[in-house]
Amino acid sequence: MKTFNQIAALCTMVAFCSCEAKTQDVVSPNGDLKVTVACTPTDAYGEATFSIDYKGKPVLVQSRLGMETEAQELMGNLKLKSVSKAKPVVDDYQMQTGKRSHCVNEASERIYTFENEAGQTLDVTLRAYNDGVAFKYGLQMRTDKERITREHTTYTLPQGTKRWMQEYDMGYERLFPLSTDGTLTGHPEVNVWGYPALAELQDSVFMLVTEANIRFGHCGSLLYNGENRNCYQVRLSDDKMTGEGTWESPWRVLILGSLADVVESTLVTDVSDPSKVEDTSWIKPGLVSWIYWAHNHGSKDFRLLKEYVDLAIRMKWPYNLIDWEWNEMGNGGKMEDVVKYATERGVKSLVWYNSSTAWLGPGPLYRLNKKEERRKEYQWLSDLGVAGMKIDFFNGDNVATMNYCIDLLEDAADYHLMVNFHGATIPRGWQRTYPHMMSVEGVYGAEWYNNNATLTDQAAAHNATLPFTRNVVGSMDYTPGTFSDSQYPHVTSHAHELALPILFESALQHMPDRPATYDQLPEAVKQLLSTLPTAWDDTKLLTGYPGVEVVMARRKGDVWYIAGINGTDKPRTLRSSLDVLSIDGRQMTLFKDGADNRSFSIEKDVPTGDSLTVDCLPRGGFVGVIK
Repeated sequence: MKTFNQIAALCTMVAFCSCEAKTQDVVSPNGDLKVTVACTPTDAYGEATFSIDYKGKPVLVQSRLGMETEAQELMGNLKLKSVSKAKPVVDDYQMQTGKRSHCVNEASERIYTFENEAGQTLDVTLRAYNDGVAFKYGLQMRTDKERITREHTTYTLPQGTKRWMQEYDMGYERLFPLSTDGTLTGHPEVNVWGYPALAELQDSVFMLVTEANIRFGHCGSLLYNGENRNCYQVRLSDDKMTGEGTWESPWRVLILGSLADVVESTLVTDVSDPSKVEDTSWIKPGLVSWIYWAHNHGSKDFRLLKEYVDLAIRMKWPYNLIDWEWNEMGNGGKMEDVVKYATERGVKSLVWYNSSTAWLGPGPLYRLNKKEERRKEYQWLSDLGVAGMKIDFFNGDNVATMNYCIDLLEDAADYHLMVNFHGATIPRGWQRTYPHMMSVEGVYGAEWYNNNATLTDQAAAHNATLPFTRNVVGSMDYTPGTFSDSQYPHVTSHAHELALPILFESALQHMPDRPATYDQLPEAVKQLLSTLPTAWDDTKLLTGYPGVEVVMARRKGDVWYIAGINGTDKPRTLRSSLDVLSIDGRQMTLFKDGADNRSFSIEKDVPTGDSLTVDCLPRGGFVGVIK
């Protein structure tokens, strides 16, 4: 009888614990975010979902969880088996690049273990941070090199939600148009979207969806809403992702809160692997003179390229980029001569390469694909005194491309070469793991003034959207600050353009205009561009709304740089509070729109108070420097 009672008591305790586990939520340290994980129905095998409350209100409801492999189906047939105790997670690390040099974040974490009818298990590690939610899957593989075939994560948005998403493109070079129904205006067939994706879940409550911590063997993913326009399923970019033993997915990342919470967040790097580079003294962010925007094939011309080295000297910029086709250089010299000319004058060279995986057009080609040849090329560059590389034209987000990028980065570290990826996927946390990854294109940037007329009319609104979308997740090589015209003109003001190298964070900030254009700028503007930082100690969003306006402050040392732009086609007054800056009544130099969009109004020794008000022209802007 005693044994029976003990067994009965044990069964009662297990049943109680199981019921308790199903109601155990993950709550952020500040209490604002609560994540509830459940199975529906609760008394049988069913759908695993999670929901998010923000400040006591539901903002994301019953979003699906699940994975599938060749040997395991772990979706729609799950029971919640166990929930771990909540444990604190603290991220505290330094960054050489990005929006903040010292990154600190805290989270609460639980591991939810689900089981299907076959006894196979799926672990979901879920963290609630003060500025968002991150989760990843863990699987016990049944066979060697078991292939992951499908992910069933689905984010369910409320009907009518405003969203800013780009149609998926393997180079991530599309606009972020506003939609309320999950479609692309004029293209109803589009149902695949790239990261990051921004949604306004409720009035002034935003969520940015992305992923982080891509490791060797991972592919990237994208979002699909073809079955329900308000339900975005995570789709893997490759069916060749395999694992053995214990396999973990990348982190699925939802940055959530106010627009300031989203813009200022470092959640993408918080959940990524720590730096694999011990000595980072050689990693030096800086401004770069860049020939391509004004002279498409300019790097074939030795004498023309020397003019851009001379520009870097005059502007006190540390770098010059030798772009594509340098292997065909003529008119008095070759690439090695340009590097030598620059080095002797205190300017370091960056050199372009074709990844030779996608578009096999301009060269040099096939110099980096094989490890032995790549390391030989890296050694040659290092011996020449080259500081880094721009590597271009990658083949999307598949496993092979992700592995190739990691190989490129790991070998580059051995030779102290910085890396800038172009025609490539967006940052997914590698800037922490490989701090010499200085920037990534992955944006519809100023280079498009060379290609068609789209950017002319849409640049202002697009520029006022990027700080809330693409640039949140990492350095963005937009190549800002074009004061003259390329093949197609810009109609943004000079002050708008001057604001962009501050609004748009990129550790290597390529300055694309012609030498004569920079030479003709007002002395105060040239001085600003000569001393402008490209990596920041802190970042604050002061005000803004996607596509309309943005005012942002970035700090380097004890100097604050404030930049604002008008994303509309009408005059607009930009108003922002300065309380968060603690500037103690210091004075400001203010660069504003002049009488027309091709001139400046510059005011010095402007007293600072608790707020800042600046009148802007249509598509205008301003910069304030507080020392």
